Amino acid sequence: MTIQQYLTKVETLYKTGNAREHSYRGDLQNLIMAILPDILVTNEPARVACGAPDYVLTRKDIPVGYIEAKDIGVDLGSKTLKEQFDRYKSGLSNLVFTDYMDFHFYKDGELTTKIAIAKLENGTIVPQPENFDQFTQLIKNFAQTVSQTIKSPTKLAQMMAGKAKLMADVIEKSLNYDDQEGKRSTIKSQMLSFQQMLIHDIDNKSFADIYSQTIAYGMFAARYHDPTLPTFSRMEAAELIPKSNPFLRKLFQDIAGFDLDTRLTWIVDELVNIFLASDVALIMKNFGKSTKQEDPVVHFYETFLGEYNPALRKARGVWYTPQPVVNFIVRAVDDILKTEFDLPQGLADTSKIKIKKKAITQTASKKNAVIKEVEVEHEVHKVQILDPATGTGTFLAEVVKHIHKKFEGQQGIWSKYVTKDLIPRLNGFELLMASYAMAHLKMDMLLTETGYKPTDDQRFRIFLTNSLEEAHPDTGTLFSSWLSDEADQANAIKRDAPVMVVMGNPPYSGVSSNNGEWISKLIDDYKYIDGEHFKERKHWLNDDYVKFMRFGQHFIDKNGSGVLAFINPHGFLDNPTFRGMRWHLLQSFDKIYTIDLHGNSTKKEVCPDGSPDKNVFDIMQGVSINIFVKTNTKKVDELGKVFHYDLFGKRDLKYDFLLENSLNTINFNELKPEKPFLLFVARNNEGASEYKQGFGVNEIFTINSVGSVSANDGLNISFTKEEQKNKIIDILSIPENLWRLKYKRAKDARDWTYLSAYNDALKNNDNEKYVKTSYRPFDIRWSLYTGNSRGLYSSPQPKVMKHLINENNLGLIIGRQGQAVGSMPWNLSFITNTITDFNMYYRGGGMLFPLYLYPESNIQQTLEGNNTRVPNINPTIIKQIADGLRMTFTYEKETESNVCFANSDEVRPEFRQSFAPIDLLDYIYAVLHSPTYREKYKEFLKIDFPRVPAPTDADQFWKLVRLGGELRQIHLLESPTVEKYITQYPEDGDNIVTKPVYKNGNVYINDDQHFANVPEVAWNFYIGGYQPAQKWLKDRKNRELNYDDILHYQKIIVALSETDRIMKEIDIIKLE
Repeated sequence: MTIQQYLTKVETLYKTGNAREHSYRGDLQNLIMAILPDILVTNEPARVACGAPDYVLTRKDIPVGYIEAKDIGVDLGSKTLKEQFDRYKSGLSNLVFTDYMDFHFYKDGELTTKIAIAKLENGTIVPQPENFDQFTQLIKNFAQTVSQTIKSPTKLAQMMAGKAKLMADVIEKSLNYDDQEGKRSTIKSQMLSFQQMLIHDIDNKSFADIYSQTIAYGMFAARYHDPTLPTFSRMEAAELIPKSNPFLRKLFQDIAGFDLDTRLTWIVDELVNIFLASDVALIMKNFGKSTKQEDPVVHFYETFLGEYNPALRKARGVWYTPQPVVNFIVRAVDDILKTEFDLPQGLADTSKIKIKKKAITQTASKKNAVIKEVEVEHEVHKVQILDPATGTGTFLAEVVKHIHKKFEGQQGIWSKYVTKDLIPRLNGFELLMASYAMAHLKMDMLLTETGYKPTDDQRFRIFLTNSLEEAHPDTGTLFSSWLSDEADQANAIKRDAPVMVVMGNPPYSGVSSNNGEWISKLIDDYKYIDGEHFKERKHWLNDDYVKFMRFGQHFIDKNGSGVLAFINPHGFLDNPTFRGMRWHLLQSFDKIYTIDLHGNSTKKEVCPDGSPDKNVFDIMQGVSINIFVKTNTKKVDELGKVFHYDLFGKRDLKYDFLLENSLNTINFNELKPEKPFLLFVARNNEGASEYKQGFGVNEIFTINSVGSVSANDGLNISFTKEEQKNKIIDILSIPENLWRLKYKRAKDARDWTYLSAYNDALKNNDNEKYVKTSYRPFDIRWSLYTGNSRGLYSSPQPKVMKHLINENNLGLIIGRQGQAVGSMPWNLSFITNTITDFNMYYRGGGMLFPLYLYPESNIQQTLEGNNTRVPNINPTIIKQIADGLRMTFTYEKETESNVCFANSDEVRPEFRQSFAPIDLLDYIYAVLHSPTYREKYKEFLKIDFPRVPAPTDADQFWKLVRLGGELRQIHLLESPTVEKYITQYPEDGDNIVTKPVYKNGNVYINDDQHFANVPEVAWNFYIGGYQPAQKWLKDRKNRELNYDDILHYQKIIVALSETDRIMKEIDIIKLE
């Protein structure tokens, strides 16, 4: 076929008016094959539907180029094509984009030339014969491209990432296609097996991601061992995968075979071509050995991720433990084994012990043979080491490096030692295939670098398994049988190995998906102290890191002695809900060393001198190094000793400290943990006895709960009632797929699903159920509140909220843990007359204490037959307070004139004889806003509900009641004082908030408009961990402020300024 004949056929099809993009594919295929007789041009619709370009050009089964065609007349530079074109350009080095007339040639992602063999004029295809010869030559050159040798590790990582990214897209589309068609392809079967046996909530996209990375790094490992650089193929890769990694080897034997899904072969072969042009062993030599990053595999993977998925690289702190941290932990464990366990060689120990294992045996008699289970003795190494969250193998690799240093000058015995006394002791469990593949690769490269020469097919004892689950049955597929093999061998370690050292960096995930029966039962132990349940409804014991710590403790307890060494979030050190965990750790271990590395940006932690405190990871949670030692010499009823050290400062300072110190050189502070909280941090207990004499707020107001948990604020929270009604109309009328798109809610959550929300809205779309909610301090929003759990709201807390819906009531909002706001003064106290949101305070968890409890309709009545309310106040405590004041407590207050009149400090004698719930609330509110109280008891306010001193002097009581009442009315914006604005809004404009800025006493909402004369104290004032004057505006970014908004903001400024004034007045009054 000539170019002219091609254009004639295309013109004929085009003029029918029915032709589409695919109509011309056969003609272009024939043209290219006519120009390139030695090239096979393939166009397979199944491949194309799953992300492959339209045409694959191969010579002797080796891909040489790709062509992606769009419909005639389509603008090849269109933004709508950018995502697809960019994906191809990053993953395919030799590529053409065309609309069947215009051809754009790309090499390594860069446009090299353009040429048109025809153009569209007035609906007619007009040939451009002057370009025919040049086009023919360009196509020939396109097919003769020669791969350049890749020498740069950065270039290799980038090219691998491009292919892997494209492969992930192809795999995801293939899986989606299988779902739509109801097919059970090989790749789909593997995904389902993986889902059933390892990660139960994995979706197509996530599986495609880890599968493509696994193939990429499997190829990398194979090429690393390839002695025949001129050749490389899928089949060769399968042979080259080290026998030390049997799972990956089996996977690649599957990939190498003829049964590989044809939708994937082209992109897998593209990956092969990259490695064909690379000498991986040479490239990786000495790569990545910078000062703080001595791990070439991780360094290479960081470069890979930067191209593959920058978001993953940004979050890499979750996976990669800094080398100084790993080095310190490994050295510390080595020292402990030497000093506490009398093992002079520490981690290098070769001693063995005998253990009993269960085995199946058969009696000698053949006729009446009986199969039975017996116990047999088995000799194993004593110092068994386990990393239950191996990741890329950083900790196990550091152990190898540390031990290898002891063999300096003894290289002749190193290989034999590794085979007989090192590999059998190094155990690792990993959940993600990509990390698992890299852990094996890292161990392989490291041992090769040390001069180790394997003598047999000994596998590394790093297994692809879920540490926190027991084995799942084989699902009958080949892939699942491989996973079962891994799980079975991992279970043998869990069941039989006398693990003496557990170390690593476990995953941190507050919402854990590891909820199996085995680990859940172990975690239940952390809910008891001395046999008594801790009675916490909300806690963080389900965080993955807690489960891994319990996992590690279980193994050390089972062994009878050993060391557990982790780096993990430091919340367990002093969070009240972890007190049961701390109790059990103290029961199990003789000595506990904790180095609190701080760096908690969510708590806004700073150094003691006020300078910035940085995390050793790129994460927000503060972390600590924790080393638990069990020698089995402690008495049963004796608690372990706790040694604590605080390390603040910049990241490099912390790294240097860890590299320069050992466990023996750190000046630890020995703690004496006391009940009820058994804290693992140093606390100043001055004033503890008098503080404990007060009443806990949670003891006074007996009914309480956290705020309502929406789990979907985009649907449930609105600025106006009308806006909220429109959202409900949307969920009831828009198709689910379009609703999810509009509201950016692609997935359901554990306690919130679209269907449940839809049904709840359908049954409860009543006008009276649209209510106001205290969303943030001074920020009242609207919501449709039904009170149904796992409906519109995930956890609406109806037991408490019902007392504030359309009722005349007040609620005190208290933050239990002052540590949530970090080093700033305690400020977790506010008031409401509406339902509240869980995140009313920074980092959530504000507890709502209603003043009164309302009865269910027609249940509780007075003698007159009217419904009545009762105070939510502990009668025992109120009697003590009344007796101390020599007053009578009344359920209702007839007048408040004794505390709120004429700005007088005097209290009228006729009102001294009784007090009501509102008086007690105002007294408490005043005490909680006393700067002296907040400073004096700051250590205790960090860890539990505040305790308020009982009033014993009537004059003091009424003075505080008056100030507390004034503060309450101001915070509810009900006081006439807030109407007396101290600010101005002088400029006209669009009133749209762009970026709030405070400058010279003015708060600018945009370039042209501002609130004038805003006191700095109001702008910076904290309530509930937020700065309301700033938070209120930031939450309205890109919104237009209406008339009421502008006045409301000025009321907030008055309220904050008055709060500062009243707090100073409160401080004049002596509380004791």
